[in-house]
Amino acid sequence: MPSPGPRNAITDVPGLRVGHCTDAQVKSGVTVLLPDAAWDAAVDIRGGGPGVRETAALEPENSVGKLHALVFSGGSVFGLAAADGVAEALSPYGVGLRLYADAPAVPIVPAAVLYDLQNGGNKHWGEAPPYREFGKKALAAASRNFTQGAVGAGTGARAGTGPGGVGSVSLTLEDGLIVGALTVANPIGSALMPDGETWWAWALEIDGEFGGRIPRSPVDCRDPIPELSRLSETGRMQAGANTTLVAVAVNARLMPGERKRVAMMAHDGIARAVRPAHLPFDGDTVFVLASGERELRQGEERSIDLARIGAAAADCVARAIARGVHLAREGLTLS
Repeated sequence: MPSPGPRNAITDVPGLRVGHCTDAQVKSGVTVLLPDAAWDAAVDIRGGGPGVRETAALEPENSVGKLHALVFSGGSVFGLAAADGVAEALSPYGVGLRLYADAPAVPIVPAAVLYDLQNGGNKHWGEAPPYREFGKKALAAASRNFTQGAVGAGTGARAGTGPGGVGSVSLTLEDGLIVGALTVANPIGSALMPDGETWWAWALEIDGEFGGRIPRSPVDCRDPIPELSRLSETGRMQAGANTTLVAVAVNARLMPGERKRVAMMAHDGIARAVRPAHLPFDGDTVFVLASGERELRQGEERSIDLARIGAAAADCVARAIARGVHLAREGLTLS
């Protein structure tokens, strides 16, 4: 039976590490995903207000299709500079594309950011935003063991009207395929049902990973945005003010179109864990990283394998969102 890996985190996919930089004073931070080589990747963006860098390099019709690191950051547009810091730190070690023997290595470092500029932290940085250095610090901290909750890119995140955060889970399938997800939840929608206690993703929970709450009675869910009035008062009902950032990793070798399909399927996990999702105000973005360690079967069986990976990815995304928000709401961190 499918089950979480030993860490129940995205780093159960061999060859992947995660690092955070968390700044309590700025109330923001950066999270870096670092594969052990250039991994095949894809991206799918469905929110109406995304903030991203180098996503076009991952589209299946283009020629790169790989990344050397992936950056999630707070700070809105200023947070995109975190990827500059990561690229600067990787290039001297020869990590990146080598177009000419005597030229610097060119790391491909896509990034996606969330808006946390009105969360009470000290954002008075003038002409020197800290995110470039945050990116370098997060990269230096990369490890297979990492914390979850209100850390890294999720330090100042909000989910609906409560705290958001970083969450991660994994699922090992029967034939050795491993799927993991890491999410940074800062959506305008809520991860909790209208009872304020039960996670939308409660039916997908494994081993109490986000508190073991189940509905005590039928919940009235007829209102599409039950917190509309409260959200309007916070000023978050505008494009670019909210997002859910997602990384899915798998140990399979996937073709460009297959990676894109998994990213598209993984978006269903956002919709299972957050209501409503993919709004004009959100920047919901899913990246897929494939290590290429395991070959899929061929013929019709390949499509079956791909369907299983995509379905597992969606479930992992939903679980990771609920886990990250749960830890942030409870003031906990999980290592």
